[in-house]
Amino acid sequence: MTDKARDVTLLGLGNILLSDDGVGVHVARQLASSPDSPPGLRAIDGGNLGFRLMDVLKQSDSVLIVDAARLDAAPGAMRVLERRELCGHVARGRRMSAHEAGLLDLLTLAQIDGWTPRRLALLGIEPQRIDWGEQLSETLARQLPLACRAAIDIVLSWQAAA
Repeated sequence: MTDKARDVTLLGLGNILLSDDGVGVHVARQLASSPDSPPGLRAIDGGNLGFRLMDVLKQSDSVLIVDAARLDAAPGAMRVLERRELCGHVARGRRMSAHEAGLLDLLTLAQIDGWTPRRLALLGIEPQRIDWGEQLSETLARQLPLACRAAIDIVLSWQAAA
């Protein structure tokens, strides 16, 4: 097994000025500085997603995206969509995240450029509030450690299967 096969990029998306919309960024920032993060995990603050992330993605064998997502569930609920489900969901036109359109464009452009990750998934987290504010809602602030743990568990399972 090569080291590259164990490398995982966690891309946290969102706008931290819109309260819970920034939950993906909060997860990425926390994992970037956490001693609990597994070796080979590269946590990136992707912010409001732009094509500037193309080079980051193209260097990645496996990509886990963390973002606020409308799951039709209670605030703080989490759901993992693996590549097939994620791509099918986006293709059907039902948007879970404000960042899906940009993400789909970015992934499509990367694929045209010859990059396809071995593993790709979205960890979606149901927001409680998306409104002006730099803090997560109390509900999502309480869920942040669980979201980080969920992301670590996904990374570890991918690394074990590499």
